[in-house]
Amino acid sequence: MHGWHQVRDVAHEVEDIIDEYAYLTVQAVDTSSFFKRKFHQIKNFAAWHKLYSQISQVEARIQRLAEMRNRYGLSVGTVDKKNDFHLANQLYLSDSAYLTDNSEIVGHVDEIGQLTEWLLEERQDRTLMAVFGMGGLGKTTITSSVYKNQKIMTSFDCHAWITVSQTYQVEELLREIINQLIDERARKASGFLAMKRMRLVEIIQSYLQDKKYFIVLDDVWDKDVWLFLNYAFARNNCGSKVLITTRRKDVSSLAVDNYVIELKTLKYAESWELFCKKAFRSSQDNICPENVRSWAHKIVAKCQGLPLAIVTIGSILAYRDKEHEWAFFYKQLSWQLANNPELSWISNVLNMSLNDLPCYLRSCFIYCSLYPEDHKIKRKLISKLWIAEGLVEDRGDGTTMEEVAECYLTELTQRSLLQVTERNACGKARTFLMHDLVRELTSIIAKNEKFGIAFGDVGISQGCYEARRLCIQRGAQTSNTSAGSRLRSFILFDTEVPSSWIYDRLSHFRLLRVLSLRFANVEEVPGVVTELYNLRYLDFSHTKVKNIPTSIGRLVNLQVLDLRFSYVEELPQEITMLTSLRHLHVFVVHDLQQRSLDCFSGTKILGNICHLKDLQALQIVSANKDLVSQLGNLKSLRSLAIVKVRQSYIAELWNSLTKMPNLSRLVISAFDMDDVLDFRMLKPLPHLRFFRLAGKLDAGVLPSIFYNFEKLTWLKIDWSGLKKDPISSFSHMLNLVDLRLHGTYGGEQLTFCAGWFPKLNYLQLASMENLNWIEIEDGTMMRLNQLELFGLGNLKAVPDGIKYIKTLHQMYLIDMPKQFLESLRGSGSHIVQHIHNIHTFESSDSEGNFIILLCQIL
Repeated sequence: MHGWHQVRDVAHEVEDIIDEYAYLTVQAVDTSSFFKRKFHQIKNFAAWHKLYSQISQVEARIQRLAEMRNRYGLSVGTVDKKNDFHLANQLYLSDSAYLTDNSEIVGHVDEIGQLTEWLLEERQDRTLMAVFGMGGLGKTTITSSVYKNQKIMTSFDCHAWITVSQTYQVEELLREIINQLIDERARKASGFLAMKRMRLVEIIQSYLQDKKYFIVLDDVWDKDVWLFLNYAFARNNCGSKVLITTRRKDVSSLAVDNYVIELKTLKYAESWELFCKKAFRSSQDNICPENVRSWAHKIVAKCQGLPLAIVTIGSILAYRDKEHEWAFFYKQLSWQLANNPELSWISNVLNMSLNDLPCYLRSCFIYCSLYPEDHKIKRKLISKLWIAEGLVEDRGDGTTMEEVAECYLTELTQRSLLQVTERNACGKARTFLMHDLVRELTSIIAKNEKFGIAFGDVGISQGCYEARRLCIQRGAQTSNTSAGSRLRSFILFDTEVPSSWIYDRLSHFRLLRVLSLRFANVEEVPGVVTELYNLRYLDFSHTKVKNIPTSIGRLVNLQVLDLRFSYVEELPQEITMLTSLRHLHVFVVHDLQQRSLDCFSGTKILGNICHLKDLQALQIVSANKDLVSQLGNLKSLRSLAIVKVRQSYIAELWNSLTKMPNLSRLVISAFDMDDVLDFRMLKPLPHLRFFRLAGKLDAGVLPSIFYNFEKLTWLKIDWSGLKKDPISSFSHMLNLVDLRLHGTYGGEQLTFCAGWFPKLNYLQLASMENLNWIEIEDGTMMRLNQLELFGLGNLKAVPDGIKYIKTLHQMYLIDMPKQFLESLRGSGSHIVQHIHNIHTFESSDSEGNFIILLCQIL
């Protein structure tokens, strides 16, 4: 066993001892422990004795490791630079050679055309440009095809292609540049092999001083290399070009102006064409035989547009023509990736990105591989899981761990390891996706390193029981998890398993930190759950759970309690004992169409919440006189949703809100449709960025406090009974990107004037029954991307001003009158001809959309 494996195992044992100690300490004062009954009333002193024995064993193992290091000169974690450099060179040969014939390049026509155009343009100053994207996309291949273009080559005085690699040495790079630029006789005369770094820089600079040059820096991994090369590559106004290929967005930012191309995966048709060229190259016109067609399509889909994988796998399958061979290869693809030497190109190229990660990012990224194929990883959810697992640094400088986790996600996307699949209206990433082949390879690493297991519908081998995390995606009842006492995370995606199976398995996982039973078939919280004293994260969202037991108070380490879309309408007083709680999400949905203030209900909290000092998010709670005053003690609160608010609570509630310096998200809903809320004479909340207000406003007029919401990016006003067109009252909110008016206004006309809402991306106008005219001037909402019109029964014609909004890409029409839809298809069709996607449906057909909308709001 390698030294680092031994160190990892010792680290796991130390972690077990710490968690066991924490568990026994709490258990010692708990007289009703399930585990004490379960394990035949084992006496506490026996458990403590075993713990002391474990400590002694670990101390002995650590001592042996130290002796081995001293005796044999072992250094755990040290990289053999020589071997690593040799491997890197092999990888670049494979990465750049898999598509060298330009006639076989498929896709990326626009990118090649753009590069060619940039290289041939007559710009005089030196131009630095970049191509970036994940490993295996064909950055080197595309750049090589342009580099070999004769028209381009002849337009420069000299050129060079330099492979930088992860393990570059500056002197070696500089010598290689001289090798390619300067003829052999001149090199020998200069004696450059013995020269130091700065002298080499001066030679290159002198040589290039009066030349128009073209240099490619292939596979650049960090910005530092440019510090020397920038000086060496003379800025001589001769029209020279430097082209960088990289996997990292921060490196691509070195490029000037907008000379950056982000390479994407191939479209499916392109992937199929490329695969057929490789797999069926011996047949006429590269036609796929019928007997393997279905398996070929599955394999191509699995490659998800990654050219390196398509070419490599296609080349291997070119020698196999029997259906059972193709079927076997597809079903064993994970094993093939890990063990087939012919596929080492794929694993090596993709693993280079993983191996380049610092340790704090590596564990977080490996955690993502536990999710199912094509699963959209939610930013807020994965951040909480990482924190609960202890994978996120507490910087102690006022930055929350949630903010640090978001920095981690940003870095993973900039390294082309995660892809952003959805952004909110402000442009902030909401969901991420891991390429499936990257996920397959990373999950193998997770398994081998005992980090975690993603269980599908194949059995878990005996050696996997020491894994710290278990994510069951499907086939739960076929898994044997009885030996999982070392588990720290149990995440269940399989919704088919009976509750009895869940209850039985949970009895084995006493040291859990993370328990996610989202969408599980459970109606109550298993008794064993409240004895998982080390639990940090507990998720019963989207279940039929109705009651939370008073024993929840035992979970003193709990950071996240997620009960969204459950049936919990009241939380016990003991919830206020969870002083480590950071996020409390709980609400019951009654009406997805949001036709009244009671579309979702808040949950009653019994007891005093003053001690929940670390709470950052609280939603949705039902207001009462004591609660609104207690909120003022929660100074860490950043997000609050509170409903059933009476006018008599407003002053005290607002006083509490002003004591929260970081409050940025606020949802307030009145007690009922008749309750009138008066917000006059209240202090502004200067940091508010997200605000939803539901309920009638005093005198049907927007209060002056709205003029202080200059930082707002998201605003939703529901059922406020306004008598005057409110649009002008929002127009000063220059940062607003999302505006939703739902039953807000009782009048007939809304007007959007030129210059208003310069950043608005999303606009929803809903349930305003008297509205019959929407005036949209040329020059308003110049960035609007999505427009939703919902239940505007008196709007008979398409607003003519929509034709001015050229950025409009999506239009949703829900429950709109027949005359409006006829106008859309007839006389008003020219108004919307620039909109690519127009969706028309009834609200009864769109429950899924409303669920998504509600999750985004909350």
